[in-house]
Amino acid sequence: MPALTVDDLTVLPRIKAPGLGDTVRPVVQVTDAPRGYEGEGFPVRRVFAGVDLQLLDPFIHMDQMGEVEYAPGEPKGTSWHPHRGFETVTYMIDGVMDHADSHGGGGSITNGDTQWMTAGGGLLHIEAPPEWLVQKGGLFHGLQLWVNLPREQKLAQPRYQDLRAGQVGLATSADAGALVRVIAGEVAGRRGPGSTYTPMTMLHATVQPTATLDLPWDHEFNALVYVLSGEGTVGTERRPLRAGQLAVLGRGDFVTLAANRAQESRSPALDVVVLGGRPIRESIAWAGPFVMNTKAEVRQAYEDFQKGRLGQIPAAHGL
Repeated sequence: MPALTVDDLTVLPRIKAPGLGDTVRPVVQVTDAPRGYEGEGFPVRRVFAGVDLQLLDPFIHMDQMGEVEYAPGEPKGTSWHPHRGFETVTYMIDGVMDHADSHGGGGSITNGDTQWMTAGGGLLHIEAPPEWLVQKGGLFHGLQLWVNLPREQKLAQPRYQDLRAGQVGLATSADAGALVRVIAGEVAGRRGPGSTYTPMTMLHATVQPTATLDLPWDHEFNALVYVLSGEGTVGTERRPLRAGQLAVLGRGDFVTLAANRAQESRSPALDVVVLGGRPIRESIAWAGPFVMNTKAEVRQAYEDFQKGRLGQIPAAHGL
């Protein structure tokens, strides 16, 4: 799992362990992410399936894309489609993904890069592997997260952020056994490059066998831990957690993770994505690519899309 790596973790700032009076967040729920297909047929795991939206708030949806080794001609993406009312965050771990949208955003991301698209008032976009990857085939692995927008920002001006792997905030655990990559928000003084409407933190951590990672966590945020690969435990109760599982945590000051001594050969370490944000606590009306506050607003979004008010596909992409 390449993403962004550091050969010598001892050179990085260390995150302190919990102190006297700090509370480690307990485990509320562990779920298995079912497998499915998205877009033109690429395989995904539906990370939030079976979890109450109130526990996820401000997050709505997350897919683990792949991990899959494509043969030549197999790589797939999505066709042009609309969004309104939220932000999409695409984090590429392995492979390459191209993005283009009707508001002028666009770029290509690979190993450890992130595309952060604020749909806001609405746009059209497409995500697909580049043509050379379609012809050649190769490894493809990433995440796409949907972050809700509060009512007053649902119709914000669309924007696009191109976040490179080299921009992420880096830190290590107190035992120097874990690499923490902060994509958005702040952990122990290390900030990520992502600019968010909703206060939140997103990080990718690689925890070596027998190492422990303690993450100070904003007490106003919720906390979600998803295992990309490997096996370990979460919380002081050392609840087992393996690839494809999501842990929803309760209230507290710290998130605690540990990697098992024995890992399968394909996953030499525990790789996790840890998410948290300040809940918006507003009504949600969600249908397909639109996430609004009322059914009437969703119907209006569909009408605006059908009448071309969410933008047009750029001429460079086929019109």
